[in-house]
Amino acid sequence: MKFRRSGRLVDLTNYLLNHPQESVPLTFFSERYQSAKSSISEDLAIIKQTFQQQGIGTLITASGAAGGVKFIPKVEREEAEEMIRDLCELMEDRERILPGGYLYLMDIIGRPDLIKKIGRLFASVYADKGIDYVVTVATKGIPIAYAVAELLNVPVVVVRRDSKITEGSTVSINYLSGSSKRIQTMLLSKRSLKEHANVLIIDDFMKAGGTINGMNSLLEEFQAEVVGIGVLMEVIADEERLVDDYVSLLKLEYLDSKKSSIRVNQGNYFLNLA
Repeated sequence: MKFRRSGRLVDLTNYLLNHPQESVPLTFFSERYQSAKSSISEDLAIIKQTFQQQGIGTLITASGAAGGVKFIPKVEREEAEEMIRDLCELMEDRERILPGGYLYLMDIIGRPDLIKKIGRLFASVYADKGIDYVVTVATKGIPIAYAVAELLNVPVVVVRRDSKITEGSTVSINYLSGSSKRIQTMLLSKRSLKEHANVLIIDDFMKAGGTINGMNSLLEEFQAEVVGIGVLMEVIADEERLVDDYVSLLKLEYLDSKKSSIRVNQGNYFLNLA
């Protein structure tokens, strides 16, 4: 089907946004729009400039006979600061404080618009790390993991705490919870990921880091390389932190359930934003 240039630009932009991190040959677009490669290259230059101006991301192009284009999602610092500032304000709502010093997060986890923004923030940091899988533990980290994985264009792998017949053969480990100091179990299907894969761990909440440390140990059984750890919120805790190298969006600095008082600030995200 022959497109006018305006229609071609719209369809081309839509295709790139829906296929992040995928290298697409120029011949594909040339045949799709029945247009010369030179025309496609001009269109891509316009889209690249617009993406960068709007802070959407960038396009990486390769020249030559096998040349192609790849869309890399990115978040500019100014937009990231606004996103995280808004998340801090949402988290500091006293109504989300639960008995025992816990926080209600399901309203945030359940909002597609917020989850999409959180996914963009993490994907921006790890876009060039060669991630093969995004790994999380059931259950509240799952929506965040899928949002990140969509922009990195990789599968999601979910670590579980109990065995299910639909998982097939599994690998399990026992680990020590960093906060409760209890022995717990986590497991992963042997079919979940390939050996020697590059893995990004995503979780919603980190206190001492026992759960993430447990996932690290479990992934070692698959000879996987953990190239990044992203958490929505970290907690300032008295106990020793079991994980050092991670990216956090938010930091819970103070919580008093009796006084209904809470203070949340930005995490270490901007130390990792290129």
